[in-house]
Amino acid sequence: MIAEQFYIYKKEIDWSVLQEGFSIPVSIQVVFKERMKTYLKRGEKKDLKLILDKHTYQVKLINQSFDEQKYPGHADILQIRYSLQSPIAIRFRELFKSSFDYLQKKRTNTKKIIQVPEDKREYIVLYTTPLDDTFFLEHITSSESIKMKHAVSEINEEDFEFQSNYKQVDDSARIESKKQIIKVRKLDRAIGESLKLYYNFRCQICGDNFSKKYNSLIAEAHHIDFFVSSLNNDASNITVLCPNHHRVIHKATPIFKREKLSFVYPNGLEEKLTLNKHL
Repeated sequence: MIAEQFYIYKKEIDWSVLQEGFSIPVSIQVVFKERMKTYLKRGEKKDLKLILDKHTYQVKLINQSFDEQKYPGHADILQIRYSLQSPIAIRFRELFKSSFDYLQKKRTNTKKIIQVPEDKREYIVLYTTPLDDTFFLEHITSSESIKMKHAVSEINEEDFEFQSNYKQVDDSARIESKKQIIKVRKLDRAIGESLKLYYNFRCQICGDNFSKKYNSLIAEAHHIDFFVSSLNNDASNITVLCPNHHRVIHKATPIFKREKLSFVYPNGLEEKLTLNKHL
């Protein structure tokens, strides 16, 4: 495994991943821009290497061109692409056979976009490396997801988030669960750190940047649907909060209204997100 990896993206396995590639969300592109030595301009492409299970695969990184006059202010469309019969596409279909078989069967009966059932979903996890043209991949199969959920099922959510935000490790974890817990925390912490960069360490509720005030990186990642029960550490399930709001939310347990992008507390108080670029 290459040292100094930095998490970028956990991508659910869908038909596109198994066939031709996947896009990099806008909320994660900040990591590319900070970590890559030569960031692509629109319309440019470059060769990339993806390391998966100690094998190296050749792919393309593309910053798609589009009509900037028609879509002013549109974010970059960054994609990792490969062909249907490329070695990495073939490997994905072997590795994620459960997802491939399910999607292939369902696609014969509909033209709609198909998702694998939530309890059977599988993922690839993309990391940068110190090399500008090399990225590292981990995989999470459906069987691994079950093991990971079991490993964290008895952990308190508030403790889990504190440990994930501040690099704490639960050394009391059972030996057979420890590997999975470390893996979960690695993924969990990494996506939170990416979002903190995206929001420049400002709280999405109050907008405050305590990092600037105290010259220290102070912001915390909070799971909207508690991670220990949902095992969902996608960006769509995470908000970036100041320590004050994070602690209040865990103690007061408000309900998050997605349609309003607000937290509604038991006493009737409603706090809307003042910053939002990813939910």
